[in-house]
Amino acid sequence: MRLLPRVLIVDDEPAIAELISINLRHNGFTPFWAEDGESAQRELDNELPDVILLDWMLPGENGLLLARKWRTDQRTRRVPIVMLTARGDESDKVAALDAGADDYITKPFSTQELLARIRAVMRRNFSDPASDKVTVGLLTLDAATHRVAFKGQHVRLGPTEFKLLHYFMTHAERTHTRSQVLHTVWNDDAPIEERTVDVHVKRLRDALGEAGAMIETVRGAGYRLAANFQSR
Repeated sequence: MRLLPRVLIVDDEPAIAELISINLRHNGFTPFWAEDGESAQRELDNELPDVILLDWMLPGENGLLLARKWRTDQRTRRVPIVMLTARGDESDKVAALDAGADDYITKPFSTQELLARIRAVMRRNFSDPASDKVTVGLLTLDAATHRVAFKGQHVRLGPTEFKLLHYFMTHAERTHTRSQVLHTVWNDDAPIEERTVDVHVKRLRDALGEAGAMIETVRGAGYRLAANFQSR
């Protein structure tokens, strides 16, 4: 079964959050709701979403403070953030983008605009050139030079294992089904069985040695790369 993209809605107005959730479900997303920064952080600690829809005005920490905090955290800094707010002045938009938001939508907004912006930030997040150089814990990957290192030591990988690791590292802490991995790493039109993913994951783990333990098997779902791996 293919997992649907997860969207975390951080908004203290239940009616708005429910309306957004309904529209997301009808359009192929799995929404989760948090009414403030504290409950949002619990959701993020449990599992990273594919996109965060973040209201500006929240009880406790406001959206700007939360965006800045999540952008400085290695685990959450690559998760796309779309700011939702009734504040439409240019200075407000600049403040949101400077705080780390990837996009900005002024309330009220149409469902189609919201969906289009979510899809756009998801595309940009995966193709961002900045993701050519990725570091997760003691594991580093440079897509431009095709080099991987763990604890500063070079790791030799085949082309497919390299693409697989790049995908896992740029989406650390997220659970991926085999069909998702096939769609991204091999493309949809490749005549490859899902079981092939298991073979290449095993090869990748073997090549990584100690760091291979970072790639966790999520029972009944797929695979996840753990960002909080503790090296021996």
